[in-house]
Amino acid sequence: MTDPRNISIEEYNYPLPDERIAKHPLALRDTCKLLQFRNGAITDHIFHELPELLPAGAMLVYNNTRVINARLRFTKSTGAAIEIFCLEPHSPADYEQAFASRKECSWQCLVGNSKKWKEGCLEMNIETPAGKTCLTAERLPVPTAPDKSQSIRFAWDNPALSFSDIISAVGEIPIPPYLNRRSEESDSTDYQTVYSHIDGSVAAPTAGLHFTPALLEALDDAGIERREVTLHVGAGTFRPVKADTIGGHDMHSEFIAVDRDFISDLAECVGNRPVVAVGTTSVRTLESLYHIGCMIAAGKWTGELAQWTPYDANSGALSARDSLQAIIKWLDEKGDSTLVGRTRIIIAPSYRYRIVDAMVTNFHQPQSTLLLLVSAFLGDAWREIYTHALDNGYRFLSYGDACLFFAPRD
Repeated sequence: MTDPRNISIEEYNYPLPDERIAKHPLALRDTCKLLQFRNGAITDHIFHELPELLPAGAMLVYNNTRVINARLRFTKSTGAAIEIFCLEPHSPADYEQAFASRKECSWQCLVGNSKKWKEGCLEMNIETPAGKTCLTAERLPVPTAPDKSQSIRFAWDNPALSFSDIISAVGEIPIPPYLNRRSEESDSTDYQTVYSHIDGSVAAPTAGLHFTPALLEALDDAGIERREVTLHVGAGTFRPVKADTIGGHDMHSEFIAVDRDFISDLAECVGNRPVVAVGTTSVRTLESLYHIGCMIAAGKWTGELAQWTPYDANSGALSARDSLQAIIKWLDEKGDSTLVGRTRIIIAPSYRYRIVDAMVTNFHQPQSTLLLLVSAFLGDAWREIYTHALDNGYRFLSYGDACLFFAPRD
């Protein structure tokens, strides 16, 4: 396997005019364009044709994470505006427990205009359907993390309110920075998939934004099996690769949770029926499962999958089924029904896909890790595909149009 650390990110650049970036979604989600790449050919479709395009008996896997109102805006007595962007819970570290907290909790956060907040607490008086409260924020005395995030303690004086109630009342949905606009009320609905129900992401798994209840029903009628995984998308998904080579990019860590019963069914599916991942987050979760299983089988699993694990000399020792079975055995021995962990893997050219046979995804930013993931799946064909999309009026990025990619295994 070629070491991807030496890949120049400049090789994954392409011209993307601002006017081709969709600032809002279409009124009808499933009427966006859908570019299909299959058997080396590009064809143009509408997204609601997806049930007809997927192979019979396919397993469609999507990310059920829900975007939280992660952006909190405080105003100091001096008039200075301080923005706190909640990334992930610190104490309690469990997402469900953090959202259920009644008096206080702490989160890893990015702080905007931090130079104006040197000391003391920030305060915000808020009203919710469950009552009023005063929310305070203070920095904890711990070092700033490598990603510039800080540990912030939130506290409030109304125990009838959970942290989830508070951010729902005053937080803003964190739309992508490349939209170059403030969040709007419509984003609260537009920037959520119709099947989202597990709170925790600060960015949407945007390939799923094209689905509608009617389309999900059509998939069921077509005999497509729909299954869920959870990956809480972090802000790092938007972080550009600033190093000249990929080896200089520090990949972000993201939380995953996958049910044991799904892993068992997936083990029976791989190699027998096509596995279709909706979005790069589902791709990352499914492919992480393979490498987690290998780590478990080798007695090396520590709870987080390292960035370069897939490229280690012994990373591909097991078949996909054997790797998944290793996870099932490990969970059964522990008496657990869910695999919970974190993944940092980067999927880049030379990566060998083990689980995913096809993917539904959007068009990604130039020089991004998401474009690297697509290139690892398609090879150099991504250039022809993106040129076709630019030449034929496709809309790009989170609120843009979609793709359906098929690729042979090595």
